[in-house]
Amino acid sequence: MTPYLPILKKSPLFDGFDEASIGSILPCLSASVRQADKNTFVLSAGETLSDVGLILSGSLHVVSEDYWGRKDILSNLGPGELFAESFSCAHAKQLPVSVVAAEDTAYMRIDCGKIIRTCSSACVFHTQLINNLLQILARKNIRLTQKITQLSKRTTREKLLAYLSDEAQRASGASFEIPFSRQELADYLSVDRSAMTTELGKMRDKGLLEFERRHFTLHAEDFTSVL
Repeated sequence: MTPYLPILKKSPLFDGFDEASIGSILPCLSASVRQADKNTFVLSAGETLSDVGLILSGSLHVVSEDYWGRKDILSNLGPGELFAESFSCAHAKQLPVSVVAAEDTAYMRIDCGKIIRTCSSACVFHTQLINNLLQILARKNIRLTQKITQLSKRTTREKLLAYLSDEAQRASGASFEIPFSRQELADYLSVDRSAMTTELGKMRDKGLLEFERRHFTLHAEDFTSVL
């Protein structure tokens, strides 16, 4: 666990903990480190689980697939972030989504029950730990609301603009990196990749934005005129 203490200290789950406190509480949480190669499934839809995952390095995609294998990316998660916490806390009988490694990834599995139930040896830490988990769940609910707003837009262009606007606000500036390749972005927004690429090209030609691979720069504050 020692090599990962710096990233654990930066994780929202351990906000307010120092490295010594984290080292003390991890055994009480039955924490264990796992590795996943790129494109392998960390969790598969239909599984039952009682653990929370915490990414130590790399990144994961939470994905949903239909009967015909068509995939939608629901979210991208990076170091320090949790996954499967909502389903574990809700005691979901079956996981409705899958979690796939977007790159070679190390992650920690933590017994969810041992987060939300105190123990005699670490109870001094548990109030803060539970409070941190509630805040994480609340923030993810806000992010989910943002995505619903993005997907509710009628056209590919409107979905792109809604997504890019949220990313710019998250970055607090007009220039930012997105976590997706072109195909992944299309899967995230539930649009056709070719149509999306065409729309990006049109907006670039109009001088509204620039992009190079995953880096975007927005040039207009008001896109209403191009919708």
